[in-house]
Amino acid sequence: MSKSLPYSMKDVHYDNAKFRQRSIIKVISQNFITSNVKRECIKCSTGRFLVLLMICGVAYIMLTHTSHIPSTSDGIAKHVGTEEGKNFFTDGSGRFRKFWRKPPRLPPRLSPDEIVLRNKSIHNTDKIDSGPDWKGRQQKVKEAFIHAWSGYKNYAMGYDELMPLSHRGIDGLGGLGATVVDALDTALIMGVDEVVHDAGFWIEKHLPERIDEKGQVNLFETTIRVLGGLLSAYHLSGGEHGGNASTKGPKPAVYLENAKNLADRLLIAFTSSPSAIPFSDVVLRDRSAHPAPDGLSSTAEVSSVQLEFNYLSSLVGDPKYTLESMKVLEHMKTLPKVKGLVPIYINPHTGEFSGDNIRLGSRGDSYYEYLMKLWLQNPGSNLTYDMYKESMKGVKELLVRKTVPNGLVFVGELPNGPEGSFSPKMDHLVCFLPGTLALGATKGIMKEKAMRENLLSSEDLENLKLAEDLAKTCFEMYDVTSTGLAPEIAYFNMEGRSGGGPGGGNKNSKYVDDIIIKPADRHNLLRPETVESLFVLFRITEDPKYREWGWKIFEAFEKHTKVDSGGYTSLDDVTVLPPHRRDKMETFFLGETLKYLYLLFADRSVIPLDEYVFNTEAHPFPIRAHAGKK
Repeated sequence: MSKSLPYSMKDVHYDNAKFRQRSIIKVISQNFITSNVKRECIKCSTGRFLVLLMICGVAYIMLTHTSHIPSTSDGIAKHVGTEEGKNFFTDGSGRFRKFWRKPPRLPPRLSPDEIVLRNKSIHNTDKIDSGPDWKGRQQKVKEAFIHAWSGYKNYAMGYDELMPLSHRGIDGLGGLGATVVDALDTALIMGVDEVVHDAGFWIEKHLPERIDEKGQVNLFETTIRVLGGLLSAYHLSGGEHGGNASTKGPKPAVYLENAKNLADRLLIAFTSSPSAIPFSDVVLRDRSAHPAPDGLSSTAEVSSVQLEFNYLSSLVGDPKYTLESMKVLEHMKTLPKVKGLVPIYINPHTGEFSGDNIRLGSRGDSYYEYLMKLWLQNPGSNLTYDMYKESMKGVKELLVRKTVPNGLVFVGELPNGPEGSFSPKMDHLVCFLPGTLALGATKGIMKEKAMRENLLSSEDLENLKLAEDLAKTCFEMYDVTSTGLAPEIAYFNMEGRSGGGPGGGNKNSKYVDDIIIKPADRHNLLRPETVESLFVLFRITEDPKYREWGWKIFEAFEKHTKVDSGGYTSLDDVTVLPPHRRDKMETFFLGETLKYLYLLFADRSVIPLDEYVFNTEAHPFPIRAHAGKK
């Protein structure tokens, strides 16, 4: 029994004793024949006689009374006002009826320790009956990650990507072993020690040489995958605490040293440009940079490297990484926009936007994502948050539409700017937006808590509602196809005509007439954006439907993309069965897709959203106020 409680078992025994039945004789002798009545009665012979008579009468009643338990054949009616010789005082056999009422027998009071045990039992029963085994499903995702890594390790270790059908590797991202670094923090989060060991020691042994000797890499892809992966691994392995949280890998300093070496070379893209806008490509061994062949940089790419460089500056105490990267957004803030929306290309020579194409898909997406996440990373600065709020108003005014006939909410494009026609086209990449909107509305805390503490404005609630509507549309892009997997691009019916274009193949879908999938857009690259938003929305709303949707998507990946010999593969066409396989496993399947699915089914205390911000490759960095935590 707990010693800290203000009462003992002696009190419990006393309370239990109060509810035990007491003898009728004791009741009379202890309560009735007491005080003044007792004293007055025994003064005269008449009183003594009456007391004796009463005691004898009670004794007679108790001696002659026996309990009667009716049989099932007696029937209920025989005991309620029957004619079978019964009256109020006697039963059918002439005995006195039981009209002395016993005190109610209350349940005994439990000790504090017994209460704890009872409550645990109740709660465990609730968990058993509450629905799916999410821990079991989380384990399935972990097993999928191990299967994906096994294929990469066996056939492509050290290459950027695995070709799982051909059993070989390819270098499509500069040859820095992108899958190794992209997958490492996923393994750390899942606790897959073997992968932590393999990836960690490969980085220690091979990555420094790769950084020194490799040629051209893309600034954006290398920053979000390799630099971001190294920084996240440094934090999750205990680097900021002067220790080594994972004894299976090298010392955390290995990750930070490689991150700094790589970032020093990537900075050339900023410092060699004549404007605040960096060049798109860097030659690592030459420490040189140059623009893309068309001379332009992608808006999303130049504005989605700041989380990584900011975090590196805070770790090494050198502001140069923050200063060079943040001047991009400081400059962009001064440029003209369309209600906060910007074209998808920018010229590093002039520092001006190029063209009129406005969209939240490829080359535009993570610009809007980082506007909000940079504010989360450093809440003291409103530089990018004001830009984010303005841009979301523009999205709602210019890009959000509903389908016919069933009213799915989607985000379209303005290929020729605000003066041109609206295109009902939405990339799967746009499915990052529900998660971003939800984070922007609640800052990562639960909706219930935010509502209770009156932290949400009407605009926040509007954005959160839009996030949930868009998440449903993103899920329906999966559910409308024969495979249960989304296409790379979808178009949406705004004309009101059924059969307005080729569908996804699932005739049972309610939205078969709302979603159009053109032949060139039917491929699936194992992308993470939808499950990313499902993860964020579940953490914020605790609505179980987001977990259910995520599980359906995971089952479809398992059924159609899993390769028996190891790894998972992209698909050519999600609208036919069986789907044709493409023979490529993108690094982000291990770095993002499986990580977000694992976290979707995990406890909310694992990488909490109010303590971490994810870069656009799903590598978590601690928020400034929580940087000392792990």
